[in-house]
Amino acid sequence: MSFARSLMIEDDNELAQLLKMRLKKDNIEVTIALTPLEGLTLFQTNSYDLLVLDLSLPQMDGMQICSLIRQESDIPIIISSARSDILDKKMGFSRGADDYIPKPYDSQELIFRIDAIMRRIHPTLPKKSTPFEIDEERHEISRNATLLHLTQAEYDIVAYMIKKDRFVIAREELLLNIGSIRYESSLKSIDVIIGRIRQKIGDDPKNPRYIVSVRGVGYKFVNE
Repeated sequence: MSFARSLMIEDDNELAQLLKMRLKKDNIEVTIALTPLEGLTLFQTNSYDLLVLDLSLPQMDGMQICSLIRQESDIPIIISSARSDILDKKMGFSRGADDYIPKPYDSQELIFRIDAIMRRIHPTLPKKSTPFEIDEERHEISRNATLLHLTQAEYDIVAYMIKKDRFVIAREELLLNIGSIRYESSLKSIDVIIGRIRQKIGDDPKNPRYIVSVRGVGYKFVNE
C-alpha cells in the first residue's frame, strides 16, 4: 500500500511496539501514544492519515477520545480493543469509529483494514482485478462480469462483505450494520442467508472459496 501515517493510542507498550514494527514493513508509519492526553496532544499538533484507538486506557476511556476527535476531524478511526461485547461495538460506531477490531488479532488483519480504509478515502490508488465487483449506482453485483440475481438482504450482505474483503465479520456485525435485516433476527437467519448466497455465487458449501466460515465468530469474504 502507499505510505500512511497513523497515530496509535495504546497503553500496552509491548503490543504497540510490535504492531509498529510490523506495520512499518507495509509502509505504515506509527506514532505511539501511551496515554489519552499524550494522544490528544499529538493529534492536535501533527497530521495523521488514521487513528488506531484502544478503549481501556488510563485517565480517560477510549470512547470519550473517539467522540472528541470525531468532533474535530473526519480522520478514519479504527478501534482496537479487548472489549468485544456487541454493545461496545455499537457504542464505538455511534461515537464515530470507522472500524472495530477485537483483540487479540493478527497484525495482518489490521493491515488489511488500514489498506481498505485508505483505498476508500483515496479511490485513485491502483485497484487489483477481482472476481466480484459492485456497481452501487445500479445496485448490482457481478462475478466475473456476470450479473448476480440477489434479494435486497443478499445484496446488502455481499456488498458489505466485499468492502471488508478478508476481514473476519461476526454475525452480530451484519445484524448491526445492515438495514435490510431486522436486528431482532436470529444469528441462525444469517447462516441461512449466507447459504443462499453461496448457491447464487457458485461457492461450494463443503469447501467454500469466497465466503469462508470462521468457527464461533462468523465469516470472511475472499475476493480473489
